[in-house]
Amino acid sequence: MRLKKSVVLVGMMGSGKTAVGTQLARLLSVPFIDSDDAIVAAATRSIAEIFERDGEAFFRQKETQIIGRLLEGPSCVLSTGGGAFIAPRNRELIAAKGVSVWLRADLELLWQRVRHKSSRPLLHTPNPKATLKEIHAKRVPIYALADLTVDAETDLSIDAMAHRVLDALSTRPNVLER
Repeated sequence: MRLKKSVVLVGMMGSGKTAVGTQLARLLSVPFIDSDDAIVAAATRSIAEIFERDGEAFFRQKETQIIGRLLEGPSCVLSTGGGAFIAPRNRELIAAKGVSVWLRADLELLWQRVRHKSSRPLLHTPNPKATLKEIHAKRVPIYALADLTVDAETDLSIDAMAHRVLDALSTRPNVLER
């Protein structure tokens, strides 16, 4: 198999973008890059620290710059932060240089995966589950604009999910050559 353009995984926090993306990159023998990790490396601060010190608007500006730079490089599997695909400019960059894949997961599955993680600055609220529900409701219509959608399930392994994504990609000859 040969990947002709980058695969950009989009979706909510907890949807499995990093775990599934890592396995998908192994299956395709291409690099895996997490845009949040690239932002942290460039800023030499955690995402929570960037949000606290500089605000979300600054973070989103840097996120767009990093995504644009990463998409200029060789084909890879790129995992984006949950809010990245919301920005029209990021969707334009992804459409021009890659294929977007929404890892769709229902609210309960997302909550089970993120409820004990302190690394989610958007959930540092008095009622994090209600916040997650609100973010989910706002973002789902935008995630639905992705080129491909792959559904996550509670009992699906990371490898099985990566194979689901691979199957979806194989429907696009301009993306994946077998």
